[in-house]
Amino acid sequence: MRKSSPSQDPDPEPMVSIRIASRSDVTAMLALERAVETAAHWSEAQYQQVFSGPGRLALVAESDAIEGFLVARQIGAEWELENIVVSSDVRHQRRATRLITELLDRARAEHAEAIFLEVRESNRPARALYEKCGFRQVGLRKGYYRSPEENAVAYKYKF
Repeated sequence: MRKSSPSQDPDPEPMVSIRIASRSDVTAMLALERAVETAAHWSEAQYQQVFSGPGRLALVAESDAIEGFLVARQIGAEWELENIVVSSDVRHQRRATRLITELLDRARAEHAEAIFLEVRESNRPARALYEKCGFRQVGLRKGYYRSPEENAVAYKYKF
């Protein structure tokens, strides 16, 4: 019988942590968002506003640098996933899934009933991710997006 040896990964994935973002992360978040064409583009003031009061949650995924982030808003027992961006360099390495899982855990701890989001109808990779994470399509908003004009698909995660 031949002895098997554990497989050696020549390029192991760096340790990635998910943490609550702070104001000092805005510059990196903005730079990351600007580098990702499909991201929802917010102004610096909009990112700063996330840290201005209660009811907002920003999470970052980082190893050596911020590789992704998520912004959500709590309105009573409902939440809205407002923005999620992951660096093109680490796509398909579960950063978005980990960010969404952390949001679900935090919303559940706050006794959330549901999380809503909208996504461009043409954004198939994002739609597949949301569906994989348990979100279900609940509607279509015609002409919701601009530049270019496009429908939004509305999703809901029910706890």
